Amino acid sequence: RYISTFRPSVKREVEKNKAQWKTMGPAKVAVPSPKNFLQKHSKEPKLPARKKEQDSKKLPALSVPRRTDHPVMGIQSKKNFINTNAVAAITGLPKKPQPIYVDRRQGDKYLLETSGLVPKYIKKKDYGVTPKYVTRRNEEMKRAQKEYEANILEHLKKRAMKRLSDEERRSLLQGLKNNWEEVYREFQGLSVEIDTIPKKIYKEKLESQMKQLEHDIEVIEKHKVIYIANE
Repeated sequence: RYISTFRPSVKREVEKNKAQWKTMGPAKVAVPSPKNFLQKHSKEPKLPARKKEQDSKKLPALSVPRRTDHPVMGIQSKKNFINTNAVAAITGLPKKPQPIYVDRRQGDKYLLETSGLVPKYIKKKDYGVTPKYVTRRNEEMKRAQKEYEANILEHLKKRAMKRLSDEERRSLLQGLKNNWEEVYREFQGLSVEIDTIPKKIYKEKLESQMKQLEHDIEVIEKHKVIYIANE
């Protein structure tokens, strides 16, 4: 059997250090004194001593009387409170009842003024008056529109464009509407059954004409100013 050559030295080390741990630790340890026990709040940080307030810093005057103050004695009033109250009650105006509302027949009462049912906004000084920012914005829009029309007019003059008058625009719009009515009347006169190629082609032609006329009418109604090229 194999035996280690370090076995005797290990035994000696174990026997040598065995006696030191019989007291749950090294034998030669200083035992704490029972007089040096942990006291309450001993580990808390200690604040510096509070300084006394200087005499110049006086407390503000109190609104209530002090304990050492005595009331003023001997002052009497010759006022007749009974007659004064009677005269005030007779000559005073009667108190108006506050308007209230009830949510149901046997419900609770609430003040009408704070309910939102009273139209207070109509009593404002600026009620019905156009706000200043709206007026300013409208003026800016009009000025921008005039500048835009002036630029367009100058540009079109260079290109020899002509502006239609209001009468020409109305007559052109009425003519387009009359043409649309004529095409629509022809479309209504088509037969119910479209079974031949010429009929289909004719129907598609009328539909495209109506669509084009509707587009032209919408464009003219939308734009108040129309320019055309000079021939």
